Amino acid sequence: MKKIVDQLFRLKDLNLILAESHDPRHKLKKVLGPLELVLFGIGVIVGAGIFATVGTAAAGDSLRPGAGPALIVSFAMTAVACGFAALCYAEFASLVPISGSAYTYSYATFGELVAWIIGWDLMLEYCVGSIAVSLSWSGYFTGLLNSLGIHLPAWTTIDLRSAMQGFNKAQALLGSGTSFESLTPALQNAWNAINAAPHICGMPLTFNLPACAIVLILTAILVRGIKESSQFNVAIVIIKLLVLGFFIILGSFYVKPENWVPFAPNGFAGIKAGAAIAFFAYIGFDCVSTAAEETRNPERDMPIGIIGSLIVCTIIYMLVAAVFTGIIPVGLLKTSLAHGKAEPLALAMQHIHLGWAAVIIAFGSIIAQIAVLLVLQMGQSRIFFSMARDGLLPPVFSSVHEKFKTPHVTTIVTGLVIAVVAAFTNIDEMVDLTNIGTLFAFVLVCFGIVILRVKEPDRPRGFRVPWSPVIPLLGVASCIFLMTALPGVTWVRFVIWLAVGLVVYFSYSIRHSRIRGLKLIHDK
Repeated sequence: MKKIVDQLFRLKDLNLILAESHDPRHKLKKVLGPLELVLFGIGVIVGAGIFATVGTAAAGDSLRPGAGPALIVSFAMTAVACGFAALCYAEFASLVPISGSAYTYSYATFGELVAWIIGWDLMLEYCVGSIAVSLSWSGYFTGLLNSLGIHLPAWTTIDLRSAMQGFNKAQALLGSGTSFESLTPALQNAWNAINAAPHICGMPLTFNLPACAIVLILTAILVRGIKESSQFNVAIVIIKLLVLGFFIILGSFYVKPENWVPFAPNGFAGIKAGAAIAFFAYIGFDCVSTAAEETRNPERDMPIGIIGSLIVCTIIYMLVAAVFTGIIPVGLLKTSLAHGKAEPLALAMQHIHLGWAAVIIAFGSIIAQIAVLLVLQMGQSRIFFSMARDGLLPPVFSSVHEKFKTPHVTTIVTGLVIAVVAAFTNIDEMVDLTNIGTLFAFVLVCFGIVILRVKEPDRPRGFRVPWSPVIPLLGVASCIFLMTALPGVTWVRFVIWLAVGLVVYFSYSIRHSRIRGLKLIHDK
């Protein structure tokens, strides 16, 4: 029994982890500096969260109360929880500047089984998150095209399940005497999609072409090279920061202080619920750590990239929340969100009769989500790369392109999977799964700092979490606190997902583990 336990929780020595990164067969190109890392972090953090969920966080919904103007406090509260985790990520990234993020850190502190679980778990953040963002991006993109008078065939902008659900609802309404013109745009689109779609064996063929296309385009960019990807990301980040700055500056002239009263209409319950929703707007800063192996001076630059991007985004979020809640009263927002939930910032511009500004905001949301997709896809491919290099996945996934020096196989496979799933599926509740997976990773990273400080106190660290173990343990507690706010069904799905991962581990990974092979050789 002891032998089995030892095998499951065998640690990967930090010296071995660092030595592997210098193997020419798996070596990545070091081209990133602190500015690129901060912009990468901003690129993935500022996205669908601030553009799409700020309205629900402020107004609430049928399941939870809204924060109201106290959304500013919700953003600050979430930033504190993420800040604890960010400090721990920064120490780990300076200590172990290797691709793989929390997966690699867990391998060195908790052992192989936990490392596999966290690697599998991170798919919920990166892969599933990419699918959700690509679908959201498609909706914004299609809406913007429609406003410009460009209309894609309806059956190329929606998945079959959503189309059938909308079609059936529209059919019922039309049958009861409702006119087609009275249907919502979404129901009209579903009706048109089913009626115009080509049929195969009697089944209508509908798929989300824009979602699929944007993923494949970004996959090609990522295969081309990390430096080229970084330059592309810089351009996108500049555009979306200008758009958010435009919203803050223009909107500030229309703020009415009376809209901030009452400041917290639902008390602490609303602030807490708002913080849980606001957490989605922060997901992504840990993606910066996946680029550690491609950073010129990771010991110095990784902490700057991780913490710097989090600070910048927190300031932006709090300003946006203040202006947003100052423009549109929460009571009116609750009613308006039933029709404008996807674009609350654009809704605020429409409320003050600035339709042209709403178009600019919509454009900004499209640009923002492109950057999020870019970094999420990069993060997922780097984690697969690290797991394959350890033997936990087939070795082909650890291949590095001879010319571009990028993990091209994992990048292409990741992109194809995301593109195919995004084209044909509808993900309504994946956000909660992404949330719980990310928080679970944060818990392990924070606790891992405490363990390594005891096990290897003298190992050089380019950055050290202050007041350890207090700060790491506060990170553990705050992340668990946010996890408890998630619905029970999310916990059930999370457990099922991990169970599937364990099947893969025990059927393949445990027998092909590289450190297991090294251990056997050593024993002989």
